This record gives sequence, C-alpha cells and structure tokens, in this order.
Amino acid sequence: MEHSPGFLKLVNAARAHVEEISVAEARARLAANPRVVLLDVREDHEWHAEHAAEARHLGRGILERDIERLIPDPGAEVIMYCGGGYRSALTAEVAQRMGYRNVRSLIGGYKAMKAASWPMKAGA
Repeated sequence: MEHSPGFLKLVNAARAHVEEISVAEARARLAANPRVVLLDVREDHEWHAEHAAEARHLGRGILERDIERLIPDPGAEVIMYCGGGYRSALTAEVAQRMGYRNVRSLIGGYKAMKAASWPMKAGA
C-alpha cells in the first residue's frame, strides 16, 4: 500500500517517540511474560478476517476511548500491531501520551507476523 506524504509525516514523527520491536523480540517478550498484552489496533473487518491467536482487539478509531477499560494498568507491557507497522506507531504514541509507560509498536505488523508464521485465527 502506498501511503500519503501527510500520513507518513505523522508516522515518522510518532516513531521518534515510540519503541519499535521485531517479531522475534515480540515473541520473546510474550514467552517471558504471560501478562504482556498483544494488541491488534486494526479495523474490525481486518480483525475478523484473521488476527494473532493471543491478541486482544482495540481498533485505532476507538483506542483513546476504550484503552483504559481494556488495559487499566498504565504500567502494563503492551505490544501493538496493525497491518504494516504504521498505525501501531501512531497508537503507541497516543497511549504514551495517555500515561502508558511500557508500550511498543511491532515492526511490519500483521504482514511481518504472517511472514514469520505467527499462529493466527479468524473471527472474534
């Protein structure tokens, strides 16, 4: 997908403030700590088509409204992913501005996870 210059400008600005991790790093963090939240921030239709087996879902459009209900602990470790690693950088930055201190964005998102044979499932 080709992204617009304005969108890329926002993403690049967010990336300056957000830690990005690889699929291998995400796997290691999830294996080491079962309390880590893997958060899919894609749209509902993307989530329903297929998502990481252990993920929770909170679309980017409602993240600010609902994250405190879904993840009440601002110290919780959260790894966010989207389709390709762009929207998750934006949502990670927003979560940090809301007080979440241990948030990361997954480099390459869902596409990288699929390429690395991450276990997936369809539906809710």
